[in-house]
Amino acid sequence: MIRICAVEDVPKGTVISADVDGTQIALVHGEDDQFYAVFDECSHAAVALSEGEVEGCTLECWLHGSRFDLRTGEPTGPPAIEPVPVYPVEVRDGDIYVSLTPSNGVTR
Repeated sequence: MIRICAVEDVPKGTVISADVDGTQIALVHGEDDQFYAVFDECSHAAVALSEGEVEGCTLECWLHGSRFDLRTGEPTGPPAIEPVPVYPVEVRDGDIYVSLTPSNGVTR
């Protein structure tokens, strides 16, 4: 697990981009108060998901509106049809840690 930032650096309902050992991730503080990490690139149009909007447990791509389930990486509607990698997140002592081994088996 690699430390990304402090919990207070990611307000609820927001997303930040982070470079984790050369892998761009979108770190999301979901509206369910959980933290999620997904590969920071839409599987449809190769644009940064971290620039999108958080809604519930989904992250919406700003370009064409594809939404990805933050728990599974699966798109919830077109135009994206391929999932994005999802990375395990742990919160320890007020800090957020991420593993670069995808929990959903999807590689980039």
